Amino acid sequence: MKQAVEHQSDILVIGSGAAGLTLALHLAEKSKVILLSKGPLSEGSTLYAQGGIASVFDEGDTIESHVNDTLIAGAGLCDKSVVTYTAENAKSAMQWLINCGVAFDKEENNTADSSASMPYHLTREGGHSHRRILHSADATGKAVQTTLQECALAHPNITVLERYNAIDLITTRKLNRPGNRVLGAYVWNRDEEHVETVKAKFVALATGGSSKVYQYTSNPDIASGDGIAMAWRAGCRVANMEFNQFHPTCLFHPNARNFLLTEALRGEGAYLRRPDGSRFMPDFDERAELAPRDIVARAIDYEMKRLGADCVYLDISHKPAEFIIKHFPTIYQRCLELGIDMTKDPIPAVPAAHYTCGGVMTDLHGQTDINGLYAIGEVAYTGLHGANRLASNSLLECLVFARAASHDIESQLHKVTTPCTLPAWDESKVSNSDEEVVIAHNWHELRLFMWDYVGIVRTDKRLERALRRCLMLQQEIEEYYSNFRVSNNLLELRNLVQVAELIIRCAMDRKESRGLHYNIDYPEQIDNPKPTILQPGR
Repeated sequence: MKQAVEHQSDILVIGSGAAGLTLALHLAEKSKVILLSKGPLSEGSTLYAQGGIASVFDEGDTIESHVNDTLIAGAGLCDKSVVTYTAENAKSAMQWLINCGVAFDKEENNTADSSASMPYHLTREGGHSHRRILHSADATGKAVQTTLQECALAHPNITVLERYNAIDLITTRKLNRPGNRVLGAYVWNRDEEHVETVKAKFVALATGGSSKVYQYTSNPDIASGDGIAMAWRAGCRVANMEFNQFHPTCLFHPNARNFLLTEALRGEGAYLRRPDGSRFMPDFDERAELAPRDIVARAIDYEMKRLGADCVYLDISHKPAEFIIKHFPTIYQRCLELGIDMTKDPIPAVPAAHYTCGGVMTDLHGQTDINGLYAIGEVAYTGLHGANRLASNSLLECLVFARAASHDIESQLHKVTTPCTLPAWDESKVSNSDEEVVIAHNWHELRLFMWDYVGIVRTDKRLERALRRCLMLQQEIEEYYSNFRVSNNLLELRNLVQVAELIIRCAMDRKESRGLHYNIDYPEQIDNPKPTILQPGR
């Protein structure tokens, strides 16, 4: 039997995207940080974010306008105080990124003085009333991720553990000790295939969303809802899990799984067309292609089902080729590799699960229901996004709330002692699996019924069918988990089936259609809507 391994740190950050890296870098100035990455350090949703980050930089724009646009997109379910806090802190968060070395695009300098300070090039996306999106061409997430991870790897107070899965949180309640505080986590070393323990004064979940619960998604494979499931099992409330954002436009091609076609394409004038070449968005909303994502995604879903079409088409070929190649070099190159010249031809596109608007409930500092446990970024429900996330507010949320959490943790560090030795993981009663086919079958079944029954358009009967199947899968997976040693696929499947249940139960509780949740049986909106909150044990 392998020797038990226990790591120790002031703060354990689970997740290595924009939220996790930002938090780690802020805290590392005064404390020791362990940063846990499920795959390679760079492999997360941040890396693939194309569009940009929303912030008021233009003199003609206002924070009030950013707040109002966010509230409109959120369809009456945003917490206005949280939205205001985020918008007010956006510019300083962006300045921190710029100081770290992230190079955002600037306007062309046509002055004789080449040293003149150039303003940033701001683009506009669906739901925004002004140009306020800072970006690095069409690969903003890559610029943010690579810059921050270089800073983290160079920092002497940050220890990076790559290819480690977090399994479960360790709390005083779980160990039958007084209080309700997090003490650390059990983590699985994927290379050594061994469970280890990390003890820490504070733990932060920055694990991203759960879009892998759906058959079609724009997210990388790691988006399996790990943080949400772990927090729920530990006793945290979750909220608004019914609001899954489906990005309207992902590239439809057998050799381009998960490739996103940024919102900025429509922001710069791209049209959505039926297979016959006609536009359809003006038939659904006066904002046409610039309507919020939920409206655009439902319109595409409707047209595809009405016509029996495999996809629709995103067309920016009426713009100059030089403009297209300059502003969208990543998409241009990828399409060209697949035989599509977007300067001449429309791009085949379909909706795909993209963003989890709900999550683990937190306050303005990212603090959850468990003392010492924080949740930041897509894993969290702060009240910012409401029933639908406004484009380019996602990376912004990561930055703003990571900084807020860092300040809150720093103010308490001197008051908290390092936990005593924690019990090692016990796998004395489990064996190696000889039936991996069970995991593969359950995985496929889960993602398929979630897509068919809990997708863009829902009904009560579909949700009831989904819940029955979900509970059966949960029982089967828990039995499997109790008898066999853990693996990456088993851990992710266990988390996904838990998150699927939370999504379904939230969807069943909402007796209306609002934002990203559309139920044919309840097409109208109710008065005075409230967040859908689930409490463990109830």
